[in-house]
Amino acid sequence: MTSLPTHAQTVIIGGGSIGCNTAYHLTKLGMSDVVVLERNQLTSGTTWHAAGLIVAGLLKTEAECEIYTHGRDLYASLEQETGVPTGFRDVGYLQIANNAERVHEMRRLAPFMRRHGINIHEVSPQESADLFPIGDLSDVMAGFYIPEDGRANPVDLTMSLAKGARMGGAKIFEGVTVCEIIASNGTATGVRTADGQTITAENVVICGGMWSRQLGAKAGINLPLQAAEHYYLITENVPGLSRDLPVLEDPSTYTYYREEVGGLMLGLFEPGAAPWKLDGIPEDFSFGEIEPDWDRVGAHLEKAYSRVPSTLDIGVRKLFCGPESFTPDLAPLVGETPELRKCFVACGMNSLGILNGAGTGNVLAHWIVDGHPPIDVTGINVNRFTRHEATRAFRRDRGPELLGKLFGQHYHNEGFETARDLKRSVLHDRLAASGAYFGEGHGWEMPDWFAPSVEQAKIETYSWHRQNWFDWHAEEHRAAREDVIIMDMSAMSKFQVEGPDALALMSRLSCNDVDVEAGRLIYTAWVNEQGGFEADLTVTRLADDRFMVVVGENSHGHTLMRMKRHISEAEVVVITDLTPAITQINIHGPKARQLMEKVTSADMSNEAFAFMTCQDIDVGYWMVKAFRVTFVGELGWELQVPSYAAVQIYDLLKEAGKEFGLRDAGMQTLNSLRLEKAYRDFGLDVDNTDNPIEAGLGFAVKLDKPGGFIGRDALAAIKEKGVPSTRMLQFLLQDPEPLLYGNELIYLDGQEVGYMQVGGYGHTLGGAVGIGFVELDRPLTAEIVRTGNWQLEVAGERHLATASLRPLFDPKMERIKC
Repeated sequence: MTSLPTHAQTVIIGGGSIGCNTAYHLTKLGMSDVVVLERNQLTSGTTWHAAGLIVAGLLKTEAECEIYTHGRDLYASLEQETGVPTGFRDVGYLQIANNAERVHEMRRLAPFMRRHGINIHEVSPQESADLFPIGDLSDVMAGFYIPEDGRANPVDLTMSLAKGARMGGAKIFEGVTVCEIIASNGTATGVRTADGQTITAENVVICGGMWSRQLGAKAGINLPLQAAEHYYLITENVPGLSRDLPVLEDPSTYTYYREEVGGLMLGLFEPGAAPWKLDGIPEDFSFGEIEPDWDRVGAHLEKAYSRVPSTLDIGVRKLFCGPESFTPDLAPLVGETPELRKCFVACGMNSLGILNGAGTGNVLAHWIVDGHPPIDVTGINVNRFTRHEATRAFRRDRGPELLGKLFGQHYHNEGFETARDLKRSVLHDRLAASGAYFGEGHGWEMPDWFAPSVEQAKIETYSWHRQNWFDWHAEEHRAAREDVIIMDMSAMSKFQVEGPDALALMSRLSCNDVDVEAGRLIYTAWVNEQGGFEADLTVTRLADDRFMVVVGENSHGHTLMRMKRHISEAEVVVITDLTPAITQINIHGPKARQLMEKVTSADMSNEAFAFMTCQDIDVGYWMVKAFRVTFVGELGWELQVPSYAAVQIYDLLKEAGKEFGLRDAGMQTLNSLRLEKAYRDFGLDVDNTDNPIEAGLGFAVKLDKPGGFIGRDALAAIKEKGVPSTRMLQFLLQDPEPLLYGNELIYLDGQEVGYMQVGGYGHTLGGAVGIGFVELDRPLTAEIVRTGNWQLEVAGERHLATASLRPLFDPKMERIKC
């Protein structure tokens, strides 16, 4: 039995790429008392059979770029530090596009990636063929090449990281299985091994790869990930094949290609993949392989060979099948778990554990040491999932879709097709009958847009240009501006917060002053100690000791975790998640008051029911909570309806609204309406690295409120600097044809100064509209915004744009407050 220390500052469970990377980066931050426990040998899980690709792919967020570039740069220099070879070689990376939509997608993202340090540039079909002479690239329309990318040896690289961690003081033990995470009062305090030894620790980190889900479950931790079969084929030696052949990625064949010891490796990410061991990964599975299913992958291999037909007559050295773990949304699970304090996790790398291991390890190390992450983590935070995504049935059904979705061609509005119809509003059938096309948002079925008939409620062809539903969506948008719309917003997360210390909790979290009279709504941001966003939401005071917190569905888990973590030990606060019990029906538009007056006896006048207030009103037979608030920039109310009454109230509103031109509206219209008003949305436009001052939300920050709030001093320091050099602006393209989705670069007087966070089409404004941060080397004044020559780059072409600090639509809020 290996003798282990009885205590460590941090214990890391798992000795693969992620565990060794996390240990290495912790020691770089000065934490030397680190213990890594590996159940077998380092790399014995999935690391040993990884392809070792160090390639960027198509990256859509600043965080993804930072994680990738950190790893690439580290791997290129690690051998010099440790003396242990990593096998890193910058052979280059070529992505090819054989259709116009793929070319357009890559032209949209390439400038964004270059802005963040990735040297990707377009090459011609002939240049692509010259770079990859072994392939048949006759159908290629364009290539996109990164010369600095390449490959590494996964085992050597991990051993080099382990050496670096040991050099920093970390201790690594092999042959030690952790069977239990020990906890007390909601905090992880150590681990227990299979041979009965206990190590107490200030931090426990789960880096157990595909075993993480079942280990976490023992401690009540929700880690939805599932192993799936992953194949690659290696040919016999190919005459004349260069060791410096670039890595080729082809989404049309769902395959990557690279040289392997004189042969060619064909790595599959095929649609219709096979989940592996749904009931649990065997504890003794080490350096293991899965028996290949030739019948299932045969057709995929045939397609893969179509890109390199010259190798068809060359023998097969190895068809390898091994497991890789995948998450429901193809993003990693990283951060402190909501179930246990001081228990951190980094797993679910979606077959990119070598590529993203260093960047992820760096993020998690800073999170542990500094108490907060150094980058935006809204897309990878482990607290984004609910427990249903970890069920056997969900993993079984979603699993086959994941590999192909990861590697195939992508579109801005393309969602998952499997494991659907889970969180459905009670209005779902009514909405479907009205022609709703449903998208998925964090498990919720949400109407994206409405077709004239049920039969037409489908996407005919995905595109980066106008799709078949564009004009129907435009009609919804116009109805909101000219008549009235009804929206099912049941997916919004709704929490009742009550108790003698509810006010103290809400005040401590909120930048705005929530100590108001009952019936008042307050829009506020929640920020961390550095002033970075943790949420933007509404807080409604229902009584002296009771509040309603409403936040977007994408922030459900994060908001709940933040509230729970900030209840002091001596405080009494009860938080109730009312989301499943309440159906939220929104009524908005200039005729909203006329509609509401037909269905209620309440006085809905501006004098009796002011903006940003809440009242209990009757609607038909029922009493509901009506909130006069808007996220679309029009007069209206959000009705919180008991779910048992929702169908009846929806029917009543639809019937009463006929004379006012009432239309159902979906999420596309919500987005276009709110972007015309430049409303912010946490997780989409702003994240934990942004602050309310620079985001233009300073009006909702009360620096002088009694008792202050978390992050008050940080925001005060930002405010004291005067006009910031970084500000969020709204943009409107002057040409009505191009579309905006986000990531488009912003130019001021010919100089690149930022990028768009999100975009949509402003049907009222007459062009694509969006919001983005601009960063200058001087204060970004209103004069610069007004007089500057602004352009946005869309797929390689620059278009003139109008920029504004104030909403371009109804800047005085006259329509909202009427």
